Amino acid sequence: MVLSSPAALGQAVEATTVKGKIFDAAATPLPGVIVRIKDSPLTAISNLDGSYQIQNVPSGEVEILLSCLGYQDHARKFSLKENEPTVHLDFSLEESTTDLDGVIIEGQSVKTEIETKGFAVEVVETEKAALQSVQTNDLLNRTAGIRVRQNGGIGSRVDYNLNGMSGNSVRIFIDGLPISTYGPSFSLNSIPPALIERIEIYKGVIPAHLADDALGGAINVVLKKAAFNSLMASVSYGSFNTLQGNLNAVYHDETSGFTTKISGFYNYSDNDYEVWGKFVRNILPNGRYDYVRAKRFNDSYRSVGGKFDIGFSNVKWADQFFISYTGSDDYNEIQHGTYMSIPYKGRFTTSQSNVFGLTYAKDGLFTEKLEVNFNGSFSKRAEVVTDTVKWNYNWFGEVSLNLDGNPIPKDMGAQQGAPTINHIDRNVSTFRAVANYDITPQHKIILSQSFFNIDRYQQDEMRSEVERQFVGTRDLQKHITSFGYEFNLVQSRLKGNIFGKYYVQDIERMDPILVEGTNGSVREEDRVSSNRNTTGYGMAYSFQAWKQVIFLASAEKAVRMPSEGEIFGSPGDNIVENISLKPEISNNLNVGFKLGKFKHNSHEYSFSGTGFIRDTKDKIVQQINPRVNDAVQTNPFENLNKVKAIGFEAQATYSYKEALLATINFSRFNSVFNNKYDPNGEVYEKYGQQIPNQPYFTLNSSLEYILHNFIQQGSSLRLSHYFSFVQNYYINWLEIESLRTPKQFAHDLGATYTLPNQRLSISADLRNVFDKQVYDNFAVQKPGRAFYLKVNYAIHNFK
Repeated sequence: MVLSSPAALGQAVEATTVKGKIFDAAATPLPGVIVRIKDSPLTAISNLDGSYQIQNVPSGEVEILLSCLGYQDHARKFSLKENEPTVHLDFSLEESTTDLDGVIIEGQSVKTEIETKGFAVEVVETEKAALQSVQTNDLLNRTAGIRVRQNGGIGSRVDYNLNGMSGNSVRIFIDGLPISTYGPSFSLNSIPPALIERIEIYKGVIPAHLADDALGGAINVVLKKAAFNSLMASVSYGSFNTLQGNLNAVYHDETSGFTTKISGFYNYSDNDYEVWGKFVRNILPNGRYDYVRAKRFNDSYRSVGGKFDIGFSNVKWADQFFISYTGSDDYNEIQHGTYMSIPYKGRFTTSQSNVFGLTYAKDGLFTEKLEVNFNGSFSKRAEVVTDTVKWNYNWFGEVSLNLDGNPIPKDMGAQQGAPTINHIDRNVSTFRAVANYDITPQHKIILSQSFFNIDRYQQDEMRSEVERQFVGTRDLQKHITSFGYEFNLVQSRLKGNIFGKYYVQDIERMDPILVEGTNGSVREEDRVSSNRNTTGYGMAYSFQAWKQVIFLASAEKAVRMPSEGEIFGSPGDNIVENISLKPEISNNLNVGFKLGKFKHNSHEYSFSGTGFIRDTKDKIVQQINPRVNDAVQTNPFENLNKVKAIGFEAQATYSYKEALLATINFSRFNSVFNNKYDPNGEVYEKYGQQIPNQPYFTLNSSLEYILHNFIQQGSSLRLSHYFSFVQNYYINWLEIESLRTPKQFAHDLGATYTLPNQRLSISADLRNVFDKQVYDNFAVQKPGRAFYLKVNYAIHNFK
């Protein structure tokens, strides 16, 4: 963004555009850096992604000066040749412990700039958390308005609830690309915080550049894009035989722009934590319940994966050009069905995915005003669900016995229905292109197009030989086109976005069947297909009324097409198919404010709050089975005709001398069944009832304190405490005490020691200090008290 009008220098007649990006020592883009040409009025300030541009720079000897609060001043001389239209110059600034000479420069951080565009969005920064033994989902769970729903320990199914919207209504993105591209082995828990630059959490209203059918919100994980040589590695070990490791390395040649990036992860856990309470019981031979305290025994999880990128960065023809390969593999034991009432033994899934991708990004393609981003991938994913053990088991891992002392077999021959070795293969293609065009520095248009296609084949080895000759197919194709207009007026006090989206989805399912005819068995096809299309639109505004007071409002008619797993089923998650699912449509509204930061001596305060409404038609939810003790706990997804959620969330932060930081936030909403009359004109019994299995009131707090020069000069010790509260809620439409979770209180403690060279750090974390019962989806209990130790090592700017 150019701040001043260019002027000619001396007698030079030829002019050049100087552009590039500015990073810190950790290769993080730096916004708000003042860039100027010495002895001239030519000046610019770096943008959100660290980019800057100065036009009409005369040829000849030039010196460029960089300054930014908190960083050392930097100067570089260079020679501009005549008839050279563009020169690319990148810079790396070192942190400084002193302020600029009497000059205070106020520039917006990446976090602040995103959070003041009008959307109900929160940006989670990971720099500190990267050193702790915490997962990405733990960071999200401490954020206002978001609740991570997990069916147990590491590797279990995860859903996200954003102010009453949950499941697939909340989409997950990795650098703007849907995470579903990478398969089940690659989840947010597979990506350690050390590899993440920031996490953007959009609530209710989704910007045009995230072209997907996210209805209730979107979580966009922005990975580190280091352009300088770096190496980061960590390993942690802790309770339940949990081992986690990750590696991230980047090599960049400044002369040619050649860049390679390698990242990898490994996760393993026995997940053998203790469970107890009213949902954990053995069924005695006489049919009575014996409530027990026992360890989970069929719940181990292992995942391994990596990503390799090769290409070029910061060259004339591309800011980024990478060809990539991502591979992952996991093994996941399944302890029980939807509820914890009946434990399993011998039911598990394995999966592998191979993803080939292409990334291209260029700011200034053909014209200085055009920025283009393209991501494309093709993946082959294979999953096997195995369930062949025929006996009933209790929570001690023992075979259940009848009154005669004989083992009790399963009614249908396996832990979850009939015996199965079900192979599910998927070919997945995903493409996403985004173009941003700056009409003027204050006006921008955005065009985004996404395409998603999945071909799914499944075959069960346990079926008869004749049946195995026929393979069923499931095909789903989805297109989403988004167009947006963004403006920045009144000296950046008024910002706005207006956008529209067009959705298309094609579904086809084919099952081969054998029909007895006069000439024997004849193969026929049971085929179902559908085509759906609809539109959505929205807007987001922010207004800075005073220097430290910002008002925000956003609204959207949001649309979500049912996903592949909801339509075609997901055997590994005990979900059966429902081809008749309709899209869900929601009118979402957010109105909020941000106050601060207010400064008084060494104290800083800030406050924010948002009120919201989610008025949803045909909400897609997992069908709730009131029969908790059913031997077969497989449920489809279904449409709830009308659901309305109204609520409020707020957050307050306090800091003192950058040594003490305290945060508290809460979210409270009523999400009720809002369809009054059934087809016969009778009032629904559950009309006005809170939607079950949703925590509707949550509270989180964090307290951090940093001791500088602890033991050694230049070292630091960071102490932390986290607290979370979840109000009790019913897990079923039957509002009885036996189907309600207790109130949940959990405390976590952490300590991180960083050595003076800033390369090595050691952290210890104690989770759920008081070993309280913590529940989630359908009252599935999560781990109790646990201890973890983690070692991090990092090198930046090595040669």
